Parts: sequence; structure tokens; C-alpha cells
Amino acid sequence: MANLIIPAAERNLTPDQVDALDRRRQWGLAFQVISGQFGFFAVLLLLWSGQDLSYSPGWIHPMFYYNVLTAVLCVAFALYGSWLKRGRPEY
Repeated sequence: MANLIIPAAERNLTPDQVDALDRRRQWGLAFQVISGQFGFFAVLLLLWSGQDLSYSPGWIHPMFYYNVLTAVLCVAFALYGSWLKRGRPEY
């Protein structure tokens, strides 16, 4: 009898396909962890970017640009990691 907990698309996979699926999900988790780290640093950079926007003259605000970059990387890694980790977890 088929295991009904496993999605229908994953029930008839070969062992090589299962290994590829596990590797894909491991990479997805790794990208989600990297996203969390970028999110943590984006929150920390928020302190300096607020000061940078307040006190730096003109359009030169490097800390603000770093903060935007880390926030964009956080979202990008989170979306890609979630896309790779799609499907039902094994545990």
C-alpha cells in the first residue's frame, strides 16, 4: 500500500531521484539559514543607516545602501530557499 503521507508526485521516485530531492531540500534549508543571517545583519545595519541618513550630507549614504543590499539579499535567499524546500518534509 502506498504511503499516503507522501505527496503523489513523490511516491514513485527512483533512489537517485530521492537523493536529488533530499539534496535540493538541504540546499533550500541552507539558503533559508543564510537568509536569516542576512535578516539579522539588516536589522543591525538599520541602526547605522538611520544615523547615516540623518547626518550624512548629500546623496552619499553608504550604510543605507548596505542595509538595502542586505535586505534584498535576505528576501532573495528566503524566496529561493523556500522554493527549493517545497514539498512535504521528511520528518
